[in-house]
Amino acid sequence: MQIICLGTKKDFMVEKQQTLKQAVTISGIGLHSGANVSLTLHPAPENFWYQFKRIDIEDSPLIAAVSENVVDVSRGTTLEKEGCRVATVEHVLSALRGLQIDNALIEVNSCEMPILDGSSGQLVEAILKGGIVEQEADRVYYEVREDLTFANEAKKVKLTVSPSSNHDLTVLIDYDSPVLTPQYASISEFGDFFVKEIASCRTFVFLHELEYLFNNNLIKGGNIDNAIVFVNRVLPQNELERLAKLLNKPSVEVMSEGILNNVALKFKNEPARHKLLDLIGDLALVGKPIKGKVMAFRPGHASNVEFAKLIRTKMLKEEQDDAVPRIDLNAKPLYDINQIKEILPHRPPFLLIDRILRMDEKHVVGMKNVTMNEEFFRGHFPDKPVMPGVLLIEAMAQVGGIYILSRVPDPEKYLTYFLKIDQVKFRQQVVPGNTVVFKLVPLSPMRRGLCHMKGWAYVGEQVVMEAELLAQIIKK
Repeated sequence: MQIICLGTKKDFMVEKQQTLKQAVTISGIGLHSGANVSLTLHPAPENFWYQFKRIDIEDSPLIAAVSENVVDVSRGTTLEKEGCRVATVEHVLSALRGLQIDNALIEVNSCEMPILDGSSGQLVEAILKGGIVEQEADRVYYEVREDLTFANEAKKVKLTVSPSSNHDLTVLIDYDSPVLTPQYASISEFGDFFVKEIASCRTFVFLHELEYLFNNNLIKGGNIDNAIVFVNRVLPQNELERLAKLLNKPSVEVMSEGILNNVALKFKNEPARHKLLDLIGDLALVGKPIKGKVMAFRPGHASNVEFAKLIRTKMLKEEQDDAVPRIDLNAKPLYDINQIKEILPHRPPFLLIDRILRMDEKHVVGMKNVTMNEEFFRGHFPDKPVMPGVLLIEAMAQVGGIYILSRVPDPEKYLTYFLKIDQVKFRQQVVPGNTVVFKLVPLSPMRRGLCHMKGWAYVGEQVVMEAELLAQIIKK
């Protein structure tokens, strides 16, 4: 096995969303159709992600690069919406992800992307020449919080992702071939490293696969200039002549290493690096950049897409408003108790939250550790301590108060008041020893100091209380 480690250099981690500075056009031949294809990448607004548009079809819908739109993985990754298809999208998506571009409109005048040289290199060069700009919105990651695995035992394929503060990918390939030995490639940062080490790595194929594709009227745009062809056996002269005619070449030959026409590899493990390139593109179908460590053994488009579907399904389930927040109670909180006291005017015994764990535009998560030392347990109830429901509502409101006050300058100059409490449901008692996690989401944009929120309180996996709260902030 070739042991070649990649991606150890830590590049600057961009935390704002990015898009193209200007439209970029690149043209080439479609791999399977052999048609001339023009591809234009346009800047796109924040939170747009990647969407394709067929400009050769009137009223063509936008086709989002998400796993549920995948309809074929036989010879690349194909997306479809309302009967409109775009094929071999993986190299385009890989170029965008590798450059940490978050939003792009991709217009194409054909059913497939141009194959170019079989890599993402020319796309990356064109994008860098046009420029990349930072946007105002923060980049939103999907943070993997538990191990996920996709496996196909019959094909000896396995892909896993585990929690990590970074986006690490490692690919291992093994084709049981004497000319393409087992090898691996990995990357832990994108940007400059992707450009130099991954983007230019070309696709590859075995000769028997090439012959099958030609015989089935596929890869009309394929040739030895946009793919590395591995040959597993010695070819007699008559087969070399037939192959040359098939490839529209005057002659072809095979190196001693088994690569057609003496094509030199850019890296000793260029095939593994190209599989890594494909994986980066296919994982863009999750719909967000990932924070997680990915290991892929013998991956291909079919397994990559199934893996992306698995991750995306998990992500969408976790993003449902009432989904149980996945938190690490040992992680450093967003706000500890001292930082909470700098924002909220409440003080013991009426400061009822201990930490704010996460917060963004769409939600806030906080928590309270309930102990027997709480003052209210002296009377509620001495022999059967239960946290009063009204105090659960107050604790939830304090978490919501942090969300509201974080959106105004000088939050310490404001107070938050209830205007309405609605749809309250108590589902389970909260007792000493419980850790209560509160999650709130806004039901409408905050206007004139008014904030309408829906909240849930959890102990473990169980919802113990839910409510709708309307509050207003007023200057002291």
